[in-house]
Amino acid sequence: MAHCVVSGAEAILDKEFPVLDKGFVRLVDYLGGDERVVQAARVSYGAGTKSRREDAGLIDYLLRHRHTSPFEQVILTFHVKLPIFVARQWIRHRTARVNELSGRYSIMKDDFYLPAAEDIALQSDDNKQGRLDQTLEAGEAEELRGALGQAQRETYKNYSALVDRGIARELARINLPLSLYTEWYWQIDLHNLFHFLELRLDSHAQREIRFYAQVLLDITRKVAPLCCESFERHNLGAVRLSRDEFAELKRRLAGDAGEDTPLSGKARERFETKLNTGRQL
Repeated sequence: MAHCVVSGAEAILDKEFPVLDKGFVRLVDYLGGDERVVQAARVSYGAGTKSRREDAGLIDYLLRHRHTSPFEQVILTFHVKLPIFVARQWIRHRTARVNELSGRYSIMKDDFYLPAAEDIALQSDDNKQGRLDQTLEAGEAEELRGALGQAQRETYKNYSALVDRGIARELARINLPLSLYTEWYWQIDLHNLFHFLELRLDSHAQREIRFYAQVLLDITRKVAPLCCESFERHNLGAVRLSRDEFAELKRRLAGDAGEDTPLSGKARERFETKLNTGRQL
């Protein structure tokens, strides 16, 4: 395979893209792009054997039919600064390689995430892991921001006092909150990155991690634009149907209004939700 250099990726290497109030995502390095996916799929003798239109068609075919191994040939390495509570969600994607800042070796910076007023809302009534779309009134939101900020400053003051006393850093850090920023290098192949983005760009993912996922997608478009175009067309926001759900869809498309359906009860409710909202249950 020929070495792949992507001009769009080269133009943004080491550039910080801000996220939230103090975070960022930075593309540190990449291996391959659209051309690498095509080369791997064709096991070609080099670049230029096909047109860009044919390359796009091949990439689209591979993604639609879940031929994932060519996408695994493309690897991206990111430097990310993110709040610890976002990192704990992020790290559940175990298909990447991670090296994180350690509070055992380093003095943690006085960097805490403070949500913007428009991001503060009450707990959702029907979503145990999310917040309401309706935000609080400006005065109440600012009051809560003040309380959060005060608690963060007090906690960091206590942490600094322990460090100054010579207490081991691995102990001094243990009361620091989830809002503290951490940093890591995160390396992942394109196939697994698409899986991450499909989940973390969903409207039911936590708002803060969605911001990071959007920046990751924007950066990845520079590395592999044809792959991302295909991903956004076929995967992002798509809904998968079970065998029974597909049978029900065909029945409705055929105009069969009868009650002879393979779905009943909660299964039918889930199907209706997929059709009406696009939510994958």
